[in-house]
Order: sequence, then C-alpha cells, then structure tokens
Amino acid sequence: MIIIGDVLSGTWSEGEHHLGLMQEWFGHQWWTSRSVLLLLTSLFVFCPLISFKRVDSLRFTSALSVGLAVVFVVITAGVTIVKIFNGSITTPRLHPNLADQTSFLKLFTTVPVLVTAYICHHNVHPIDNELKDPTQMKSIVKTSIILCSSVYIATGFFGFLLFGDHTQDDVLANFDGDLGIPYSSLINDVVRISYCLHLMLVFPIIFFSLRLNLDGLLFPYAIPIAFDNRRFFLVTALLMSFVFLGANFVPSIWDAFQFTGATATVSVGFIFPAAVALRDTHGIATKKDRRVSWVMIILAVSSSMMAIFSDIYSFFITNNPTST
Repeated sequence: MIIIGDVLSGTWSEGEHHLGLMQEWFGHQWWTSRSVLLLLTSLFVFCPLISFKRVDSLRFTSALSVGLAVVFVVITAGVTIVKIFNGSITTPRLHPNLADQTSFLKLFTTVPVLVTAYICHHNVHPIDNELKDPTQMKSIVKTSIILCSSVYIATGFFGFLLFGDHTQDDVLANFDGDLGIPYSSLINDVVRISYCLHLMLVFPIIFFSLRLNLDGLLFPYAIPIAFDNRRFFLVTALLMSFVFLGANFVPSIWDAFQFTGATATVSVGFIFPAAVALRDTHGIATKKDRRVSWVMIILAVSSSMMAIFSDIYSFFITNNPTST
C-alpha cells in the first residue's frame, strides 16, 4: 500500500518531490493527497476483494496481477533497449560506493529487503488446502519461484541500467520525468498504472493469508474464521486499519522492507522453520537437518542484528551530521 500511495500521490526522496499520477493529472487538490487516495483505494478496491473467504475466489485477480507485472517489466526493458541503441545510456556503476563506514554498513540492509521479496511461506497452506490435487503443489511452488525470480532480476537489471545512480528506493518514482524517448509521458503513465493495478490485485491474496494466520494466533481453538462472520469482520477491520495507518506514516518503502525484513520476515523465512525442524515432534529430522537448521538460525539472527544496527547507525549519523 505504501507503493500505491507513492504512485498515486507522489513521494519525497532526498529533498526532491516526485509527483504521483493524480497530482500530475489534476494538480494538488485535497482529494489527491496520499491519505484520501489510499482511503478511496481501500474502500472501493481492497474491501470488496478482501471480503472473499476462499483463496480460490482470487484466482482471476491474481492471474491478472501477474500479467500486469510482466507488462511493467516488458516496457521497462523496451525503454532500456531503445536508449542503449540510441546511445543515451551511460555505463552504470557496477560496484557499491564505500565512501565511509555508513555506506559500508548500508550494504547489510539489502539482505532483509531480498529476504522479504522471496517470502511466500504464508500463502502455501491456504492454496494447498483448496487444491483438488495436492500433488500439484510442488510444481506450483517451483513455477511461482521461477516467475518471481525472473521478474525481480529483470526489474533490477533493466531498472538500474536505465536510471543508474538516480534509481530511487521505489523505482516507480523514476517514471515521472522525461525518459529521453518519444511518447515518454505516455510510457511513464502506462508503467505506473500497470504496476499500481498489479499491487492492488496482489494485495488481497497476501492479506488473505495474513488474516488467516493472525486469527489462528489469536483464536487457536475457535471455529474457522470463514464460518464466523463477526470474527471475520473484526480481524479484517483491525488489519486494514493497521495497514492503512502504516501506509500513511511510513516515509519510504525501503524503510518498511528493512524493518519487516530484519524482524518478521527473517523469522518467518528462517528461524521458525528451523525451530520446527529442531523440535521434531515426529522424530523424522536427520542430523543433517539439525545442522542446517542451526546454520539457518545463526545466519538469520546475525544478519538481522547487523541490519538493525546499520539502520540505527545510519539514522543517528543522518540526524547528527557533525558526529562524522
């Protein structure tokens, strides 16, 4: 939702304001502000889609969201290739700029962001429970990982090649100026609209699993949430309120990824699965499984602590420049 707010109403980065779609089209109005646009999106897009009680009901919107992500990648790649042929792209910097201790420590903050990108464990069980043929799950997971990896790699490669050192934390913010090719303004709008719609359509399936897991944590012995309308509404309203407030007050998607990646995501992706293997209530874990589990926990905890330390250090250095 943070990225949706950036695309629709704009964002600030290094003292520069990048206009959103609504502000470009209609100017600075009260209804083009971030909070109003996110409220309208929540009421008229998210609320209808998150009201479904079966993940199967979201299959068409999820498929469309994948198609829109591919559109974004194809257009970005096309623009980059055109600029390569007309010689208007400079050679990007291939190595990090380690000018001081702060820049070195910032390298470690990329780990939580990468981990966040590949965390999908919470979606596996809801999808598996509704499959007519559970044996399809392995092929579904493999296909999903290959597709996501391809989109991530292509976006990172062509995005950085296109914008170089000017690449923003949210690369969509770069599509608000002249790209140096014909129909630049139209291409900018198509790119941002396609990815914004992609995020709007992928949000419900992520929210579905989040709601299901939170309900299981809060009410472990209650009947399934799909059969309790009151509990379904309360948990949904609580989560949406939290997400809405976070999207309005978190200044940057990079900050959000750093925080969640260094805490919740590392736990979900590495610590909790390893802990389950170590607990081994069914006695099926091998010695190799236990060794791998300990390695996972040590790596997760150490990378998380390093990322959190780097964030805190960067924060104090930024707010106290005289200390350097």
